[in-house]
Amino acid sequence: MSTDFNLNSELTDKTLVITIEGYINNTGGEKIVREFSKHDNVNKLILNLENSKVVNSIGISHLIEIIEKLNQTNGKLIFTNLDPTIEKTFTIMGLFQFAEKADTVEMALKS
Repeated sequence: MSTDFNLNSELTDKTLVITIEGYINNTGGEKIVREFSKHDNVNKLILNLENSKVVNSIGISHLIEIIEKLNQTNGKLIFTNLDPTIEKTFTIMGLFQFAEKADTVEMALKS
């Protein structure tokens, strides 16, 4: 399994879209948190997981950290383009009680 991890982000108004490529593990999760933390006043974070097929428990813990920060400001996290395995994992972990999901980034931008 490739350990490469890349992300790209785009901020429009108070919406940050981060497109992720690779395994969301400790390193990947830290990079996502670091990118999110660079931006002040974000009230909507969209994580495009189209090119991520695997996430582990440490990666999920970093995503929960972001959810907690967004909850403090009444912001929201929306996952898009979820691989069925990741969607099932997030469901089992209860993440969709605190975050949303959308089929595409475009749909998430409209919500």
